[in-house]
Amino acid sequence: MLGNTPLPFSLPSVQRKKVTAAFDGGRMTSDGGVMLFAAIETRLGIAAKLARLIADRRNPAFVTHSVADILRARILVIACGYEDGDDLDHLRTDLGFKLACGHLPDSGADLCSQPTVSRWENAPDLCETIRLTYALVDLYCASYPRPPVAVTLDIDDTVDVAHGHQQLALVNAHYDKRCFLPIHVYDTATSRPVAMLLRPGTTPSGAEVRSHLRRLVRRIRMHWPNTRLTIRGDGHYGRPEVMAWCEAQGVNYILGLPGNKVLDRLVEPDADDVRVRRAEAQMPVVRRYVETRYGARSWRCERRVAARIEATTKGLDILDAPVTNQAIGTPAVC
Repeated sequence: MLGNTPLPFSLPSVQRKKVTAAFDGGRMTSDGGVMLFAAIETRLGIAAKLARLIADRRNPAFVTHSVADILRARILVIACGYEDGDDLDHLRTDLGFKLACGHLPDSGADLCSQPTVSRWENAPDLCETIRLTYALVDLYCASYPRPPVAVTLDIDDTVDVAHGHQQLALVNAHYDKRCFLPIHVYDTATSRPVAMLLRPGTTPSGAEVRSHLRRLVRRIRMHWPNTRLTIRGDGHYGRPEVMAWCEAQGVNYILGLPGNKVLDRLVEPDADDVRVRRAEAQMPVVRRYVETRYGARSWRCERRVAARIEATTKGLDILDAPVTNQAIGTPAVC
């Protein structure tokens, strides 16, 4: 505003004062928070560690952006919510991202462009991709100053909708989408990411989950041989192959279990008690936990099953989960 424009409010300290609002402050960025991400990345050395695991076969005389610089730029733009490689076509000149990547905002060279990023996203071969995944597990283990006594790892998959016909993108009937279904593993106590596995858009089989867990647990035990591990997952991870492998390896587990008539019959006395107590007390919800032993036809033994029984004004809900026998020191009944 130029001139003595009357203000819509009255303050003694600005009466008869000239108020000027200008918008010529020079180049600005709306992603100042990237500097915090850059400080974290620098401290952990993520880009440098990952870059050492990818072979760079380019002629050094013609290299403009190192692999570490390319990875750092891609990591930071994703952390700020720019998930597409195309976003770098305009973010490569953003002074905030340039400064975060160690380039001077005005006189420094621009960051890598989308074509450069795309080439390197497809450059690692299978062996290098596996090593990159192990490097992330190593970073997770290094986040603890000393080996913990016990950790619980939450394993789950999440839908990643594909808007084209990318390799591995398949139609998933549950989500009614063409998608990927990557597996995520997190430390439940700290919410730290442990491993991410890109995979097709189908529900993982028991054999596939067992293979992923075998590699993950083997890598973690290289760092923490005496740490007690517990795996927690939803119903489609509660497969016989997974439970049998965990029991053989001394890994605890708490996995979801689809309900059926047999399980309902085993917990019916407790479920009826919960229903009656809620109705008599006119309470909005009554919850109770019970355990029993159950052996599905596809299992080779009976296992301990914990059930959460919840009665509400809308009815009864029962959630079953097989729980590792090692947790209570009793062997499976085979």
